Amino acid sequence: MQLGERLMQLPIVAPAPLVSAHAGVFRDIFENRCQFRHFQNYLTGLMVLPNKSMANIARCILDSADKTNLARFFSEAPWFQEQVNQRRLGYVLQQTKSVRCSKEQSALVLDDTLCEHVGGLFEHIDRHYNHGDDTFPLAHNPVTSHYVSGAVRFPVDLRLYRRYEEVTQWAAFVHQHFPEHEIPKGKKERAQFHKVVDPVLLQDPAFQALHQQFRTKIELAMELVEAAIRHRLPFGTVLFDSWYLSADFVAHLRRRRKDWISILKKNRNLETNSFVLKDADGKRIPLDGPHIRVEDLVPLIPATAYRAVTVDDKTYWTFTLAVRIPGLGKVRLVISFETAELSGTYALLVTNRVDWTAQRIIATYLQRWPIETFYQDGKEHLGLDEYRMRHAEAIQKHWCLVFVAYSLLHLDCLPLSLYKSPLPIKSIGEACRQQAQALIEALILHAHERLQHGHQAQDVFAHLFAKQQVTAVS
Repeated sequence: MQLGERLMQLPIVAPAPLVSAHAGVFRDIFENRCQFRHFQNYLTGLMVLPNKSMANIARCILDSADKTNLARFFSEAPWFQEQVNQRRLGYVLQQTKSVRCSKEQSALVLDDTLCEHVGGLFEHIDRHYNHGDDTFPLAHNPVTSHYVSGAVRFPVDLRLYRRYEEVTQWAAFVHQHFPEHEIPKGKKERAQFHKVVDPVLLQDPAFQALHQQFRTKIELAMELVEAAIRHRLPFGTVLFDSWYLSADFVAHLRRRRKDWISILKKNRNLETNSFVLKDADGKRIPLDGPHIRVEDLVPLIPATAYRAVTVDDKTYWTFTLAVRIPGLGKVRLVISFETAELSGTYALLVTNRVDWTAQRIIATYLQRWPIETFYQDGKEHLGLDEYRMRHAEAIQKHWCLVFVAYSLLHLDCLPLSLYKSPLPIKSIGEACRQQAQALIEALILHAHERLQHGHQAQDVFAHLFAKQQVTAVS
């Protein structure tokens, strides 16, 4: 734990300066001053406290009620995260007018992350696949959208992905209708078992009702695009990884007149009659069959066909061609190596913009990176995955306030105009540390003021540390 983090276990005598500066725009959403104070206190705790539990926030903030009252703020108070999120987005868009790029240069990024937990008491928690270490931890799996426009980048919206078996209570219905069968544990065996039992389960009205509630990640992605349009976010391109690349999603973006760029899996088929591939001598390379997988095409491409492309001082060696992909239609494919020797792994990008150059496609897709830094900053600095609420509604409110805290910090990280810098001028971590320092200064001034008014030092310290002492004794 760093020195700043240890210091911020000191009493907090006022909301963080950024909270005080911007929170007023949300005031009318909360029905009384008590709720509004909880809102400000929780945002402050998220920004500066290393332990972001409700108990610790209540302990460290001098005028905060106990954790029970804060818990009721999430579980019972009549405020709605949709209203808070709508107000946040409108406010951030208004505040960033001078820093944003044009609509055509702005992007909506889609991805998902895991908020891991120990224990299964959280509503809707389940085992989700972690691509990083090939495990299945207990976690929530929110799918989020993120807005990127030059130096401006902030989270937009969130939908919780729930696995089919968890949504439908599949195992319980299997035991009810097939008591003599044991559910297979292997992935392939389980998928085959689904084909056997699901047609029977779907005849049960109770199971059918739960089945109708299930949403795939593709469907959630469509919802997030629709929500971004309703929020009037000015963006022209949608960026996502190969998990979301499907015919249905591409068709949805086409109807919404949005461009898109995605990673392409190496085993995807290309229609061989849609392009011509030539060898180093300029002769046509014959391709057998109606389709060829990208991973089988790459070895056939002559090294002389690759061109160096520089984006942000980094050079890539690329080959690009317009092709047709079953289900996606006509697209532009970019094959990219990081070395001139064309060694090691390669990346595959695909987009509906067949008229774009490889350089533009790569530069645009790199705008996807801020959603990764948001997940990192959200978990490291703002407690995105540190909640202890058990009910889904309260968890959604926590995520909403993490989005608010991040957005206010991000406003503090922006240059004064687009011409000053195309990137944020400081990190979210720096902004958090500056808020913590300002609160330490406020604590010193608060103690000094009480001493100036004749209070004894012992009484001042007793007042400031009373809540920590009570907690320590209990």
